[in-house]
Amino acid sequence: MTKEHVQRIVLGDVEVLRITEWQGPFTAARDLVPDSTADMWRDNEDVLAPDHWDPAADQAVGALQSWVLRSGGRTVLVDTGVGNGRERPGTPWFHRQEGDFLGLLARAGVRPEDVDLVVNTHVHADHVGWNTRAEEGAWVPSFPRAQYLIPAADDFHFGPDNGYGQGRRVDDRLIYEDSIAPVHRAGQAVLWDGEHRIDEHLVLESAPGHTPGSSVLRVASGGERAVFAGDLLHSPVQILDPSCNSCFCLDPERAAASRRRILERAAEERELVVPAHFGGPGAVEVRRSGSGFAFGPRAAD
Repeated sequence: MTKEHVQRIVLGDVEVLRITEWQGPFTAARDLVPDSTADMWRDNEDVLAPDHWDPAADQAVGALQSWVLRSGGRTVLVDTGVGNGRERPGTPWFHRQEGDFLGLLARAGVRPEDVDLVVNTHVHADHVGWNTRAEEGAWVPSFPRAQYLIPAADDFHFGPDNGYGQGRRVDDRLIYEDSIAPVHRAGQAVLWDGEHRIDEHLVLESAPGHTPGSSVLRVASGGERAVFAGDLLHSPVQILDPSCNSCFCLDPERAAASRRRILERAAEERELVVPAHFGGPGAVEVRRSGSGFAFGPRAAD
């Protein structure tokens, strides 16, 4: 797997920078994808190891990463990682972390004031953490000029109106209070639902299930296509069998339906699939295979 923290690709007129904070094994494979079987992992070791699975330890391999898209003269940041100094007692991986996310952005030539739009694909701790930073004892937006595009269904579910995720996890209240509410107070939050076009190349689309407002960002430019799939996929085994949900999906039935729909379109339209947490190159091509999907481009027509 790559150890580079910043990588660049071009999709038509859209420049894409991959910002990787961390990459490696992080949990037992079937704890991450409980619906999967041991055979699914073993039988596909050739495509899963080493970038997505450590067979010796039976650990899923993943990455904590964000994406910067330069499109139509604007800089768009897709998801913002865990953040620093966050109280996340229910999630040890994210509790009181101290990272160098803004430094990685600077290495890629992106200053906080350069960011025009922040896209939160959904409101989970590892996707909204750097929405804000601490300043004189208060949380303030990290990107002072940016509009923050937040799915309205997630804002409602994880916000006070629906009892901070219906009170299921203490972390949900903390996440909203330190990473979402300050953006609202600063007047920088833009809530959307269904579909939201950013420019001629970029469009956000609801894909609910993982969370009520889970979304994907589609890119189409110069004949190149990609879909930034957020947490619809945590592992490639979910491509092989889209009915397999991660342990984090709040509505498994809707999540599986959204996953299949996005994968069907990706296979049909040759969209590069870019999930939030894939290790290795961080993206994959898919094609139809029987009732499911396989890795790699489909044959030319």
